[in-house]
Amino acid sequence: MMNRALIAAALSLACSGAFAQTNAASTTQRDVNQQTRIENGLKDGSLNTEEAARLEKEESHVDRMQARALKNGSLSPAERARLNAAQNKVSADISADKHNAVTGNPNSVSSKRMQADVARNVNQDKRIEAGIQNGSLTNREVAKLDRGQAHVDAKEARAGANGHVSKGEEASIQRSENHQSRRIYKQKHDAQVRG
Repeated sequence: MMNRALIAAALSLACSGAFAQTNAASTTQRDVNQQTRIENGLKDGSLNTEEAARLEKEESHVDRMQARALKNGSLSPAERARLNAAQNKVSADISADKHNAVTGNPNSVSSKRMQADVARNVNQDKRIEAGIQNGSLTNREVAKLDRGQAHVDAKEARAGANGHVSKGEEASIQRSENHQSRRIYKQKHDAQVRG
């Protein structure tokens, strides 16, 4: 009897860990998808730099929410529901901005700079998602990295808020992206692994 109870408890713990991992991975996958939609909107001219900046501000908010939710290592059903609602709002706003009468010039210097910055967001989010999937990142590590992603998104939002991203603003964003890239590498290659 005692062995069955221990086995049941161990299975329950393992399943809850896998569930938390799945939730973290699914929220990160949505980040990848939404950042890709923003990047594509800039590339095809359906989004201008100012619209992309507003969307990056929303992405920053979602990343901060994810960081807070995963800080304790798990994602409760209520936290998952709040994140899903926030991500649904960003998704609807991306769609609305891409289909309004405002267009951007994908070949403008500012758009090219924003495109490059958002492309790096996609890459960083994919690396975080891969770390979740292969177990090299714990949920607490994901929380720290989401805070970094929120910081980068906020910088992009501030830079493009006036519809123009200067060379200096892009350089500052790229420094933050480089710092975030090193943090992702370090967290993925430290001794901590998902249990």
